[in-house]
Amino acid sequence: MNTRRAIVKSAVGATALAVAGSLHPTFAQSKAPDLRLARTAWIYDEAYLTPVFGSKHPEQPARVAGIAQAIRSSALHARLALLKPQATPGAVVDDAIALIHTSAHVASLKARYDADVVRLARLAVGGTLAAVDAVMSDRVQNAFVCSRPPGHHARNTGREEGFCFYNHVSIAARYAQRRHGVRRVLIVDWDYHHGDGTEHFFYDDASVLVFNTYDPSAYPRVGDPARRGQGAGEGYNINVPLDCSTGDDDIQRAFMQALVPAADRFKPDLILISCGFDSRVNDLLGCFQISDQGFVALTKIVMDLAHRHAQGRIVSILEGGYNLAGIASASLAHVQTLLDYRST
Repeated sequence: MNTRRAIVKSAVGATALAVAGSLHPTFAQSKAPDLRLARTAWIYDEAYLTPVFGSKHPEQPARVAGIAQAIRSSALHARLALLKPQATPGAVVDDAIALIHTSAHVASLKARYDADVVRLARLAVGGTLAAVDAVMSDRVQNAFVCSRPPGHHARNTGREEGFCFYNHVSIAARYAQRRHGVRRVLIVDWDYHHGDGTEHFFYDDASVLVFNTYDPSAYPRVGDPARRGQGAGEGYNINVPLDCSTGDDDIQRAFMQALVPAADRFKPDLILISCGFDSRVNDLLGCFQISDQGFVALTKIVMDLAHRHAQGRIVSILEGGYNLAGIASASLAHVQTLLDYRST
């Protein structure tokens, strides 16, 4: 199989933990730092540069280092609020992970992987929770989580799946519901690869609408458009497979035709973006042709939805993207749109 298209690994399904009962007390105890007045926060720390897969692997620390450098070198930097992932207490991170992942999965990761890698995976979750707290407490309107490794393939297999250890966007959705009383969460996944882990966790859940655009021939080779959810969640899972040569107009059309009407019916209280830039032109693992301006257009579509239904609240969480120059420029365009675009 062409390595430009995908890196194929086996995936084993597992059931998600049910979410029931009262708010865990440690959630209520977390205190976020004061932020200076800003519309947009970005979450980053040098700890995200911890190596994971080896020097020749596409998932490199340079992915986020390049984004951070692009932001710091731009005029945007002075207008953004920087949040640190360590702002979220460890007990809160552990309890949030347990909303999605089994104790067996967590224990297996600790046994299989180096302690620094396990710490990095938890820190990525902490950064995501810090972003959710900042947005849901109205200290900022939206946030971009510049973390690694990605998360949307992670299930409860006890190992990394598609470079993913914990499913950050799924944890964020459940955490927002439990910690902040959010009723309806929309997850928009524009990564080149299908977010199979995210689909798995919410497949029977009517409180989370999951929207995926992806190349069905790439890892994990799933994403049937006939999979629309089951039970109470029927109709709340939307898969839109796209051809290898998909460009800006194609993916924008998919968003306008499939996402916007469904989201307008759903009326989310919070929107989460699985923000994968491996769908960008010239990515090492993808063959879509999305430009930076294409991501600007997608960001505007999502911001319009957030303005109509969710008081503008968006948390965007970095997923894939393996062309170093490409992920940096696309991220900068995305963050600038989050900061400057005013929905009409």
